[in-house]
Amino acid sequence: MIDELKLIHHDGSNSFSVRKSEDEFQLRIKVPRVLEVERVAIRTVKDGEPVFIEATKEQTSPYYQWYSVHLKVHNPRTNYRWFIGGGEVNYGWLNQRGLHNFDVSDVHDFVITTNRPIPEWARRSVIYQIFPDRFAKSDRKYPIPDWAVPRSWDQWPEGSSPNTSFEYFGGDFWGVIERLDYLCDLGVNVLYFTPFFRAGSIHRYDAATFDEVDPLLGGNEALIALTEEAHRRGMRVIGDITLNHSGATHEWFIKALAGEFPYRDFYTFDEDLPTGYECWLGVPSLPKFDYRSEELKLALISSDHSVLRRWLRPPFNLDGWRVDVANMSGRLRELDLTHDIARLARIAVESEGPEKILIAEHNHDAAADLDGDGWHGNMNYTSFRNPAWNWLISDSMSTFRPAKHGNFVKLGGLETVEVIKEFSTRQPFQTYASSWNLLSSHDSARVRSIVGSSELHQIAIAFAMTMPGTPMIFAGDEIGEEGLWGEDSRSPFPWESEKEWDHATRQTYKDFIAIRKASSALAFGGLEWLLQGENHLVYLRDDGKERIISILMRSAAEVHLHESQLENNGFELVLGSTPISRDGKITLKLDSPGFSIIRLT
Repeated sequence: MIDELKLIHHDGSNSFSVRKSEDEFQLRIKVPRVLEVERVAIRTVKDGEPVFIEATKEQTSPYYQWYSVHLKVHNPRTNYRWFIGGGEVNYGWLNQRGLHNFDVSDVHDFVITTNRPIPEWARRSVIYQIFPDRFAKSDRKYPIPDWAVPRSWDQWPEGSSPNTSFEYFGGDFWGVIERLDYLCDLGVNVLYFTPFFRAGSIHRYDAATFDEVDPLLGGNEALIALTEEAHRRGMRVIGDITLNHSGATHEWFIKALAGEFPYRDFYTFDEDLPTGYECWLGVPSLPKFDYRSEELKLALISSDHSVLRRWLRPPFNLDGWRVDVANMSGRLRELDLTHDIARLARIAVESEGPEKILIAEHNHDAAADLDGDGWHGNMNYTSFRNPAWNWLISDSMSTFRPAKHGNFVKLGGLETVEVIKEFSTRQPFQTYASSWNLLSSHDSARVRSIVGSSELHQIAIAFAMTMPGTPMIFAGDEIGEEGLWGEDSRSPFPWESEKEWDHATRQTYKDFIAIRKASSALAFGGLEWLLQGENHLVYLRDDGKERIISILMRSAAEVHLHESQLENNGFELVLGSTPISRDGKITLKLDSPGFSIIRLT
């Protein structure tokens, strides 16, 4: 039996929230006709005061009655939720968490912001993350700094040792250029590089300068050549910057230690601290910036020649930034300037062109920092990667205990959806849909090690590619590379061992990348959960032009979709196993993990 109450639907996508002008929106909701509701309205807030606006009936379909409200936005951020009264509903509030038969707070309200959305190209992209030292190595030779511990390309990183931050394998930007044909064949269209500034370690989050590309990567000349060649091929290039700290060998910090103005004010010095200054998590090599300094904000973010701005323009022409530990930038004890920094950075980035983007790294609950006027989006750990891992994790990995993270937990489908809702529904949908859906990164275990098999890895790919948000692939995931934690995952790409690659997984990535880039529903559609069970997830992506249903099964399962969930039963297979359409239902039964991606016709 179908619970028609669960079919009442609205989301923040363009098909349900239609922008008519700069400050006017048409909000639409669909309600099953059999519920025979008597009143539909929205409750919004104007200057802090609740306001009700009655909805009017729109078109009617065989299964649904549509209602709409015209809302003139008065505040930059406007919350609202739907009231549905009478009939089989009697008393109900619909917010981003779902339908409730009791009064609810504003926390999970739908949200409209008047800020410019992320550029369309970002929503249509698939991102490929590269840790520059470990992806591809050219034949060029560079002077090796004293801190570096040279390694051969066929070695595995020590992973956790005094050498961890200093193991030098020799990857460079010239090597990446030589492998662009491979990346084009895979289909990715955005390259995201972890930091490239000259530094005192191989991860380069301890920048010694913001004025030059590390000579170990080929210097400025190599980055210029790389962005030019990537752009010629229709690819974008994203850099990685830390607004929270510099390295202790940074020229600004050296001048600050000497008491030189204005650099002394760029950092927080405190004789009571073991290091004598504030630093990231107590790490002496990473002194923390102090944003009470107006000169710091000008130098790093907002002036015409600031670090953030000048790398976005010729000759480097980066297409945006990913901001490391954005959640900590500007926060220290009673000081909290993070939102101010995010807004200032957004203005700076967009001043270099409306097509530039700004993505935050925030690896826990990021909702409070994602109002839509600062970071365009976030690296989506809490409402995608973590629940995806927990649903697909192998039994052996569910007992693995990495030092900082506690036990991994295996969740059923119902709990997985609840986790996604819990973290995604406290922010504007447009921010959630602009975030990056990662399965692995240079800072984490690899997805293959988490799920334990090629077939479950392919379910994870289907999940990442068909949910709201921009898919991100960590280099090597596509061939089944493994790793149990961040440093362990930073192994050199095994170009000389192609016979050992997982070619089936790579083909699945290729297939989904092509589908993802071509689909308007997957780029811009909303999210409607249709079915959840212990071993299956079924959801609809609809942008008003295309309707895509994803059916994911982590083990043997059988699902039935009814006409009332689809508004028809015609479909075509996009990828995966073919369901059966019979007696007003679409049925998929599998005896092992699998997926079916269908387009409703």
